[in-house]
Amino acid sequence: MALLPFLRKKDFFSHQEKENILEAIRQAEQQTSGEIRIYVESRCRFVEPLDRAAELFWGLKMEMTKDKNGVLVYVAMKDHQFAILADQGIHEKVGEAFWRKEVEMMSKHFGQSHPTEAIVAVVHDIGAALKTHFPYDRTVDKNELPDDIIFGK
Repeated sequence: MALLPFLRKKDFFSHQEKENILEAIRQAEQQTSGEIRIYVESRCRFVEPLDRAAELFWGLKMEMTKDKNGVLVYVAMKDHQFAILADQGIHEKVGEAFWRKEVEMMSKHFGQSHPTEAIVAVVHDIGAALKTHFPYDRTVDKNELPDDIIFGK
């Protein structure tokens, strides 16, 4: 396999960094009916990051959550571009300023070469907002979407 490095999937994070991100998602989702997904790829070319996030959001069927409370965190690692796209239910509760603040916070972390910390921090903040507006109810709530990190090109 070493002779064919182009066949190897890009590793944006170490094993421990991936685990840290996944644990943040699990912790957040244990307190809310909301769903958080992370999509990471190298570059976001020829399209605005928010447009790319929207394309992925619909492609991943994130609008299918019962309470319209899915949130996609999109990251283009090499370009240091980010977007957060939230479904109608949670967006109406927290507003545009909340999402803008989260993207700005991610940008600061990336500027300091701390992408994992950026993602973990934004997941915690989104989880807290989801918990406030969509608290977990163990009698009816279920994990509607996978918790894995999705890696693109």
